[in-house]
Amino acid sequence: MRKSHPIRRVVLAGAATVSGIVLLLSLKPASDPASAAAAGGAAPPAAAQESAQGGAQAAGANTATGDAVQTQYGAVQVRITFEGNKITKSEAVQAPQGGTSTEKTNLAVPKLNAAVVAKQSPDIDTVSGATYTSEGYKKSLQSAIDKANAAASAAQPSQGASAPAQGAAASKTVTGAVAQTQYGPVQVRITVSNGKITKAEAVQAPSGGQSTQKTELAVPKLNAAAVAAGSADIDSVSGATYTSAGYKKSLQSALDQAGG
Repeated sequence: MRKSHPIRRVVLAGAATVSGIVLLLSLKPASDPASAAAAGGAAPPAAAQESAQGGAQAAGANTATGDAVQTQYGAVQVRITFEGNKITKSEAVQAPQGGTSTEKTNLAVPKLNAAVVAKQSPDIDTVSGATYTSEGYKKSLQSAIDKANAAASAAQPSQGASAPAQGAAASKTVTGAVAQTQYGPVQVRITVSNGKITKAEAVQAPSGGQSTQKTELAVPKLNAAAVAAGSADIDSVSGATYTSAGYKKSLQSALDQAGG
């Protein structure tokens, strides 16, 4: 019987292998983006495969960020979003962190944010257990509202812009000069509506050691007295003589700026 030549067997086997590979390639679908493009189909854009992270700012909405307010446990800074004269969102872009401060921040800030949107005013309640964070939040919030109102006033003649309202349409907020005392500076901010003080607050007051205790004792009483009296002619708080004197000086400065 005639034997097959070894070289011929190798050539035939190689030819069979090549034919099999060509056949497999011709049957494989174009599943990758490059193959799809070569076949005339467009690959889906990567952006279409990703979900959006967070919501976009609504049309016509504006933001204002208040000053960073230093507290005993860290800085607090608030940003508001508003449409027309309504606050639609309030958030803390800075707040105390670390140890128990993180727990208090996580407890207080969501409540403060919600209270601002509900009341449309910085006149919100302090969160129990987070006094310093709450006070810092309210001061920065007031600063943000002041900035929003100032920007709206500047733009209003040409653009008809509006900003978050604070009570009556005729109200305005004025900050007095800083009064230096033996234990630290005191600075008062007032809100005046139709010639009447509707709100008074200390944006600066002595802090540290016993000064913090005296400030916490005196300032709420001085604030209430300023609103009740409608002037800087108020009684000093016993045990906080220097803070009271500084408060009245800064209050008088704010009244002078507001027109008496």
